[in-house]
Amino acid sequence: MSDITRHHTGQRMSQIVSYNGTVWLAGQVGNKGDSVADQTRTCLEKVETLLAEAGTDKTRILQCTIWLADMADFDEMNAVWDAWVPEGHAPARACGEARLAHPELKVELLITAAG
Repeated sequence: MSDITRHHTGQRMSQIVSYNGTVWLAGQVGNKGDSVADQTRTCLEKVETLLAEAGTDKTRILQCTIWLADMADFDEMNAVWDAWVPEGHAPARACGEARLAHPELKVELLITAAG
């Protein structure tokens, strides 16, 4: 049986969990008060850093769930996302609207990747 590994673990959550060749990241958010585009860029920078720490990269993302505080921001978020995803490596993806943990947060990304 494979071991479960956890990184940056606190009482409530771990930022990275790996098991049997799959990597899950905790939801990543940007800086409160930034624009949707800037929050998306910050989320994606965090994702890249965490994936590298887990020994993988954005070309191995299997699935991404994106939560927007307001679906009116869909196009602004997608402009950043589309420029970031390497051609031919788009993951399975869903995007929905949700009230996020703080009113100034506009986007949150949940990532699952192959290790």
